[in-house]
Amino acid sequence: MIMDRVSTTATRRARVSVIAFDLSDNATGRADLLARLLAPRYDVTVVGPRFGTRRWAPAAAGPIRYESLPGTRYPRFAAMLPRLARLADGDLIVASKPRPTSYGVALLARRQRRRPVLLDIDDWELGFFYRSGAWGRIGRALNLGNPNSLPWTWLMERLVTAADAVTVASRFLEQRFGGTFVPHVRDTDAWDPKHFDRAAARARLGLHGERVVMFLGTPRGHKGVDDLVEAVRGLGDDVVLAIVGADRASARVRRWRALPSVHVHGTIPFDDVPRYLVAADVVAVPQRATSDTLGQVPAKLFDAMALGRPIVSTAVSMIPEILDGCGLVVAPGDVSALRAAIARLLAEPAEAAALGVRARERCIERYSFTSARAVLYAIVESLLDRERDRRSCAS
Repeated sequence: MIMDRVSTTATRRARVSVIAFDLSDNATGRADLLARLLAPRYDVTVVGPRFGTRRWAPAAAGPIRYESLPGTRYPRFAAMLPRLARLADGDLIVASKPRPTSYGVALLARRQRRRPVLLDIDDWELGFFYRSGAWGRIGRALNLGNPNSLPWTWLMERLVTAADAVTVASRFLEQRFGGTFVPHVRDTDAWDPKHFDRAAARARLGLHGERVVMFLGTPRGHKGVDDLVEAVRGLGDDVVLAIVGADRASARVRRWRALPSVHVHGTIPFDDVPRYLVAADVVAVPQRATSDTLGQVPAKLFDAMALGRPIVSTAVSMIPEILDGCGLVVAPGDVSALRAAIARLLAEPAEAAALGVRARERCIERYSFTSARAVLYAIVESLLDRERDRRSCAS
């Protein structure tokens, strides 16, 4: 009987809690990715507060287990912190982003019961606050009731070195915080374009003979979709811009929908992305150069690369490194250059196809689940082994 208990303990898969700072926000995407990377080897649950009414739609129907508590403001939120920390009951805690409601909760959970904390940083969080200039920054600094406001996020950045290990998703973040480089990646086996019907994808979008430029993702201001809308308007009546993943009710989106060259589609489950993206003749990722994007690498780049789509993007963050030799890169905010690059690929389908092939090859080599797991598993096992040794010495 004792031998049976020992055997069960020895073979039990380690449990990992991934903490997201807001499960109703598109930042859930990175937490979901980390969970998918870890799930083959560990029992993974994504936990965190939910400040909106429901979980972020693209992750709602996926295979990952989620647990959440409704978010609120201080001082009421302070009373919730111990409950949030108890949700993170894994043998290892992975905090997605240095935010108070993810990393702060992870540090509290570590105090409740000693476990290692791995902090994953995929954006420069303070950059989202700094875009508003000095006066806007002052206003944000006074918003102390928001658990993820500027002062609390600033504090989390000061505490990065308190993590037991750090992973980062861009060169900018690597230079700023150190840590191990783990970029956004995709399952290149599952997302093989041979698995998806291009004609069916176009029919799903209500398109047939048109040439399709696509933006797929949450179209926020720093992502340059306004530049893209303007660029596509000059490309001819047979060219359509398909925006997939937008809130169709927003004022900006309503303006785009009024244009005959723009087709807008709402949010879709993450696992359905290939069934839409293969419809594109060109995928555009027109990031603007702002404090938001200094450390950011758009995950949608890797969607397109995995599916072998021709890509036009902008020289922001490490995008030129990623697309070197396998995509076209123009200056951020240059609508004329963006239009010319898209027109070039639409006019030269052989060049576009060759770029798509090279992009997929690059994705398999550097930005696949296989390559990321080799790095991430080594970090996780090192942290778990260190904790086992600590407990062994303590006993």
